[in-house]
Amino acid sequence: MILNRNNVVISGEGERTIMFSHGFGCDQHMWGPVARSFERDFRVVLLDLVGAGRSDLTAYDSQKYATLEGYAADVVEIGETLGLKGAVFVGHSVSAMIGGLATLKAPGMFSDLVMVGPSPRYVDDGDYTGGFSKAQIEELLEFLADNHLGWSAAMAPAIMGNPDRPELGEALTNSFCATDPEIARQFARRTFFADNRADLPRLKVRTLVLQCQEDIIAPETVGEYVHAQVPGSEYVLLDATGHCPNLSAPEKVAAAIRAFV
Repeated sequence: MILNRNNVVISGEGERTIMFSHGFGCDQHMWGPVARSFERDFRVVLLDLVGAGRSDLTAYDSQKYATLEGYAADVVEIGETLGLKGAVFVGHSVSAMIGGLATLKAPGMFSDLVMVGPSPRYVDDGDYTGGFSKAQIEELLEFLADNHLGWSAAMAPAIMGNPDRPELGEALTNSFCATDPEIARQFARRTFFADNRADLPRLKVRTLVLQCQEDIIAPETVGEYVHAQVPGSEYVLLDATGHCPNLSAPEKVAAAIRAFV
């Protein structure tokens, strides 16, 4: 039931496992081009966070998923079901922090963590620059609540970046639009008002921070902050723009991950 809950898909031939988890408004298909490149050497695990993709929507519990800890608990349950030990977790955007929390919940399950476009806090706070003011986030969430499809059409291309490749923005728009509006509204609030800065120094696994240029969701200063706070982490500024390099530059993301693991 756990694997069905998260629509877990397993492929590949390797003995070691690499798990990919998606960001807000997306599903496992966003990892397709990257994940396929690891199938020869790894057992590849793809999942949909509850409320996304083809996950079991009846499993969604607003109390359980009131914080990112609920999603991290799901990752650990999947890992336990699959008997994972010393696996690699690759998380995009909010899933970067979900993966970090999972490594704290289940030491030994994951030995390597790859954080793609991570942000421990999106709202500015004193000397910390998250990229948004509280008022800006509230405005975004109000727009999402009032007009889910309009929000998706307006925000997805900006989040994707790469205006010279409009098909990428269209793909992200379609993904946003396919998400249940009420769940999307709740997940957005959990994501954009989360504050996991205190968890970063607690991470003990090998960690790679992959940062993009011109990322309006997680700017370079945030990626640099994550790198500075996670003990012994490595940092790579990709030759890619926007917030979704798994779609816009999958070969560069795959190469960086492979070089790390």
